[in-house]
Amino acid sequence: MQRDLDQLMADRDLDAIVVSGKTAGNPPLIYLLNGAHLTQALVVKKRGATPHLIASPIEREVAAATGYPVILNTRYGYRDLLGKHGGDVLAASVAYQRAIFDDLGVTGRVGFYGYRDQGSAYAFLTALNAALPAIDIVGESDANLIEAARATKDAAEVARIRDVGRRTAEVVRQTVSFLQAHTVDADETLRHATENRALTIGDVHAHIHRLITLQGLEDAEGFIFAAGRDAGVPHNQGTLDMPLRLGETIIFDIYPRESGGGYFFDMTRTFCLGYAPEAVMDLYQDVMGCVAHLKAALQAGVETRTYQQMTCAFFEERGHPTIGSDPATLEGYIHSLGHGVGLDIHEAPSFFDHVGNTARLTPGHVFTLEPGLYYPDRGMGCRIEDTLWLDEDGNVSNLTGYPYDLVVPM
Repeated sequence: MQRDLDQLMADRDLDAIVVSGKTAGNPPLIYLLNGAHLTQALVVKKRGATPHLIASPIEREVAAATGYPVILNTRYGYRDLLGKHGGDVLAASVAYQRAIFDDLGVTGRVGFYGYRDQGSAYAFLTALNAALPAIDIVGESDANLIEAARATKDAAEVARIRDVGRRTAEVVRQTVSFLQAHTVDADETLRHATENRALTIGDVHAHIHRLITLQGLEDAEGFIFAAGRDAGVPHNQGTLDMPLRLGETIIFDIYPRESGGGYFFDMTRTFCLGYAPEAVMDLYQDVMGCVAHLKAALQAGVETRTYQQMTCAFFEERGHPTIGSDPATLEGYIHSLGHGVGLDIHEAPSFFDHVGNTARLTPGHVFTLEPGLYYPDRGMGCRIEDTLWLDEDGNVSNLTGYPYDLVVPM
């Protein structure tokens, strides 16, 4: 959480942090802007002090909505610096950052965050480190300070995620209603409502795109609506010209976000139209049994990889291959159990079962659980996914308000 920034800085022995860049596609900066929609910005926070926001004069009123002290970037005269350095953008940028640090009294160990072209970032930070002897630039790799802060969510963040979840569930409800509105031919193929042909996966995709937009959400990462054999390959998004038929498993995995680069939600349901064959029912019951088994075991302080191990053991006891015993398997249980959800669709915590994963369930985590079983050669797959929240009292809340019914009546 943002309230943890000072402690996280102390843990890393950082005297200050800088988060900057264009805002679009830049979750670290979006995170610190507290919902303000700026084109680009630079945030400087000294340990133990309120962050300062450097922004353009044309966005000064939007910048004020962050609640931070706002400094207009004209104060540091970038255009004059560019002229002074003969148009050398790198030299001017270093001088500009020096002026900001001098003004705000920044010295010591400084961490830099935010998304930027790798070559450009390397050139800038290398030049800055050489030019400012009072500054020691500190780099981080995985689980950096901003990622660690983002891993736990406060009540306001959870409220936003919950709202995206409500709208996402509505998209799923309306998609199911759309399917139910179509007639079925004698060969169990759904008929297009207005054209003399079968209803296809592509038709449903187009309708889902519209529904996401109508809910005021953004389809930033796509979605999965796949049937039959395609449902047996976890990230197959669906063959667009495939007709919809009764009795086939359909995996609908949908993960939109707030418009403008905000918070994501993630949920998956598996269903069959009209009826479910016995083999599909058996698969579904095993997945639902695993969901219940895992939810009953969720507890703050437990290593997340433990739940991946539990999932593998649960499915193997029921005769399914898993990556726990065969990492190369392409059927059965073949992926990680879940992931954190926030300003990225996949963020901390991770549930991968490997030595480097030392994450523990922590109050404030918002995360998915998504066990699944996949048999492409048998033409079926099944996955159930909810987004959950571990609150500050250690209680688990399901943010996914949608039923688990396998069969959709037609």
